[in-house]
Amino acid sequence: MTATTPVSRAADVPAAERLLTVRDLAVSYRTRRGDVHAVRDVSLHVDAGETVAVVGESGSGKSTTAAAVVRLLAPAARITSGTIDLLGHDLATASPRVLRTVRGALVGLVPQDPTVSLNPVTRVGDQVAEALVVHGLADRRGAARQAVEALRRTGLPEPELRARQYPHELSGGMRQRVLIAIALVAQPRLLVADEPTSALDVTVQRRILDHLDELTAATGTGVLLITHDLGVAADRADRIVVMSRGRVVETGTPDEVLGSPREAYTRALLAAAPSLRGARRATPVPSSPAPGARATTTGTPPRTPGPPALEVRGLVKDFPLPRTSGAGTGVLRAVADVSFAVPRGRTLALVGESGSGKSTTARLALRLTEPTAGTVQVDGTDVTRARGTQLRALRRRLQVVQQNPYASLDPRWTVERIVTEPLRAFRVGDRRERAARAAELLDLVALPASALQRRPAELSGGQRQRVAIARALSVRPDIVVLDEPVSALDVSVQAQILDLLADLQRDLAVSYLFISHDLAVVRQVAHDVVVLRHGRVVEQGDVEKVFARPSHPYTTELLEAIPGTSVRAELRGGER
Repeated sequence: MTATTPVSRAADVPAAERLLTVRDLAVSYRTRRGDVHAVRDVSLHVDAGETVAVVGESGSGKSTTAAAVVRLLAPAARITSGTIDLLGHDLATASPRVLRTVRGALVGLVPQDPTVSLNPVTRVGDQVAEALVVHGLADRRGAARQAVEALRRTGLPEPELRARQYPHELSGGMRQRVLIAIALVAQPRLLVADEPTSALDVTVQRRILDHLDELTAATGTGVLLITHDLGVAADRADRIVVMSRGRVVETGTPDEVLGSPREAYTRALLAAAPSLRGARRATPVPSSPAPGARATTTGTPPRTPGPPALEVRGLVKDFPLPRTSGAGTGVLRAVADVSFAVPRGRTLALVGESGSGKSTTARLALRLTEPTAGTVQVDGTDVTRARGTQLRALRRRLQVVQQNPYASLDPRWTVERIVTEPLRAFRVGDRRERAARAAELLDLVALPASALQRRPAELSGGQRQRVAIARALSVRPDIVVLDEPVSALDVSVQAQILDLLADLQRDLAVSYLFISHDLAVVRQVAHDVVVLRHGRVVEQGDVEKVFARPSHPYTTELLEAIPGTSVRAELRGGER
């Protein structure tokens, strides 16, 4: 497989056709403490067939700018000044009637969070078909056929089956692809994509972005791409807009912005971006495998003295498939004979495509779902059938950071109550001690003390993820399962979180089961890696050895799909 070459876009359509013009946009949020100015004097434009990437730290105003363009701001937000011109429509002042005719037909939106953006009681196919029916582009039967095809184009496996399922029956990455299908099914002139691939593995990410490139080249659709992934911006954008604290600080072509950045802020973002050849954060520990240990395609990594912190053997998990007319019943084997061990004080990463069984394996290890077969051992003790008091004690030793922080945080609670919830549950400390612990944890995850009294809806996606990490660390667990813990974070905050996790591991000898689709991040933080495909282990071993000399073609495919021209250059340069 060769590296992806971005499709030439702007040259294929008239450069003079301006789809979107944002001038002097300002957006503020009303809070109990007064107005917060999230966006200030932002100006940008998107031409036909052009992709414009907006990058910056969490809280820089990227997502607020995207929401303002489609007039889907939070109730507490308002546009205080500026214009948003979309093909002659000023969306900043447009009436609800005009907005209904524009959304879906002229502008499509891929929101950042699939869990809160999909209707949980409506089948996936019906949600994709809705835009076609609403705008009179197809009858219901034709819309259903086009919906299946739209799901297929996004790379969703078995689209006919997925169209009949509900969102909760899909993985996080699959739900994200459904959102992309919804946004593209009516072939809008402008696509606003707010972190459209942050939940996707690298191979599916590449297919999705290739599809967006083909769409813009063939139809002249413009893309406003909000992303924290500088590799994606480098590969896919015609122009890059850098935002910081609600303002545009730099703009230009990828070569100009990423190759010769003028601003110190942009240079700091580049320095924080993960790489396959940068310095590793994984802390050397005495239990590291011997230098001669070889990566294997089956079994478990070389054993170390004493029982592992966590070990799973022969895990199997079957899920019943929905009934279909004349098809009877069946099962989906999501996890098939998975075995691995996480030694004390070490990090083992599970990698693989969306739907490969990573998150299901983690839920089995956490005892959040029952295995069809196999065992789970913690510190040498079989806890596969733990119940009652034993299971409660296990909960304190194993904590989890979920992939989707918005869905895992109670929207009614303040950050302080969320972070101290495990302390109350396990009766650790009094109220004053718990409050002090919450303030300490927020400082550790780079959140201001003022965030303690905020609620999840008042935080950005990256800030919510940091709250979730703080909550998991509150009871000082022995093992933390991290399910895509930094996929929603910009590179600078991501670097802070990864440094934090490494420091905690060094100081506390905590063990991590790290689930990620970002192989550059895995290479930085993990000691060992397990590669999953279709629920099976295809390769595992020391992360440096596996990444440098992969023995399975699927591992090679994952590595070659990593976005970013600099990373691809490293791979082509013969690192392995």
